[in-house]
Amino acid sequence: MYERHYLQVVEKRLKDKNSNIQVLVGPRQVGKTTMISQLLSKTELPYSFESADAKHSIGDLWIRQIWETARLKLKSSGGVEYLLVIDEIQKIDKWSEEVKLQWDFDKFHKINIRVIILGSSRLLIQKGLTESLAGRFELINIPHWSFSEMHTAFGWSVDEYLWFGGYPGSVDLIVDEKRWKNYIKDSLIETSISKDILMLTRVDKPALLKTLFEIGCEYSGQILSYNKILGQLKDAGNTTTLAHYLNLLSESRLLGGLDKFTLNLIRSKSSSPKFQVYNNALLSSQKLELFDEARNNFKLWGRVVESAVGAHLISCSSNSDLSLSYWRERDNEVDFVLKKGDKIIAIEVKSGIKSQYNGMLQFIKQNNSSRMMIVGTEGISVEEFLKINPDTLF
Repeated sequence: MYERHYLQVVEKRLKDKNSNIQVLVGPRQVGKTTMISQLLSKTELPYSFESADAKHSIGDLWIRQIWETARLKLKSSGGVEYLLVIDEIQKIDKWSEEVKLQWDFDKFHKINIRVIILGSSRLLIQKGLTESLAGRFELINIPHWSFSEMHTAFGWSVDEYLWFGGYPGSVDLIVDEKRWKNYIKDSLIETSISKDILMLTRVDKPALLKTLFEIGCEYSGQILSYNKILGQLKDAGNTTTLAHYLNLLSESRLLGGLDKFTLNLIRSKSSSPKFQVYNNALLSSQKLELFDEARNNFKLWGRVVESAVGAHLISCSSNSDLSLSYWRERDNEVDFVLKKGDKIIAIEVKSGIKSQYNGMLQFIKQNNSSRMMIVGTEGISVEEFLKINPDTLF
């Protein structure tokens, strides 16, 4: 079975003498539970794996119970360490306070229980961590699968990855694309929105959030103002509501909104967002076209390529100290702008035969310390770019 390199990160941290609570967060169906299963199959530590699914009613009492059980098993095993893994912990109310209580108790009494926490709601996990567990945890962000991973694990071509994205659990379904689309929409999108956002976060207009997601997927890789969206909707609230809902979708690693690049932070945050899915499967599953039809539709495929490049960049930047934005001034535009410290790289995606670089040239002129990169026509191939970790470009 294919092992993601994040498994090695967890293994290394568990071997540290003074290991903190290891918190793995990431969207659904990226292999967090599978990765921990791989870890447990190799570890020599006695362990317990517990899931918080359907444990809402007993709440923090359940955490106390499984922790006490782990202490008893550690004592009966005669060992010096024990591993406790808790999945979907964000579904337990006030989980972080109880974890803090149990963790501090163990530290005070020198009980060596190693703890791994898994969660699919990044927003609620981070809220709990910052409120109660400061100084007691290390965060490991598990992103969507990259092209290199899908190619190595399943032999996918770059075109397959561009259209079907990076959900390993859906690989066997692409032979029946209509079934694949239903799986992505019903088992991934609907579940993520309903269970990770609507059930666990206050949303006054759930229909609006779902509509915003659908529009954002349709326009992935494109700039669209909130006012333009509001003009097409009834009972849509205001731009602040839309911005808040887009933030919830981004924290769930479904749909993000890139800010306009500017050295003025206030102007950047007030700009129209450039919608960007975190996984191209979220875009293509909403389309009526099938893979072969899309591949032969030059205009549509160009958008698919740009969205896939953006998905690669936004996933990588959300797991590092890179910042990702776009740039536009009148008719001049740069698809993506990567920034790390004071270093800037302007990235343009080109899939046409004849390319125009007016936007890139204008951006370089205004930011003469920046570098430029062309992906696609007359530049690095899309396949090669998707194999690159953008952090290494600096």
